[in-house]
Amino acid sequence: MNEQSGQGPAGAGGGQPTEAELQAALEEQMRNLRVEDVLVQTTVTLVNLGAQRLGLTAGPGEDPGPERDLAQAKTAIEAVRALLPLCPAEVGQQIAPALSQLQMAFAREAQGDAAPSAEGGAPGGEAPTGDPAAGQASEADAERAKARAKIWTPPGA
Repeated sequence: MNEQSGQGPAGAGGGQPTEAELQAALEEQMRNLRVEDVLVQTTVTLVNLGAQRLGLTAGPGEDPGPERDLAQAKTAIEAVRALLPLCPAEVGQQIAPALSQLQMAFAREAQGDAAPSAEGGAPGGEAPTGDPAAGQASEADAERAKARAKIWTPPGA
């Protein structure tokens, strides 16, 4: 009667696995895990984290708030640049455009954090038109939306 009620041995009745069973499962996973898989997953995670730290994952009109951290974004970019040559070539070719977009977004955000020029010109040498604050905000929202749409995730993830 004990076995029918599901209170039999842990492995037989679908109950919680024993510590030995968990250890065996972990060892099996480690045997099947490839270094290249970990490199790719780490690199993709860093790209996505860098985008988040640049505030690119915030929705239009949302404040990136405390997630925005240019120093963390810079570290993520540098780490991706270091890991990319170690990734399989076909994956590296897919991650490289995401890294380029991340670097360009970082440059824009870093430039936006810089003090305005003494001449009052707009960043990039463009002449301000209309309400400069509104133009910069809508442009930044559009760039964030475009970057969010291009954050790369590996197939099957």
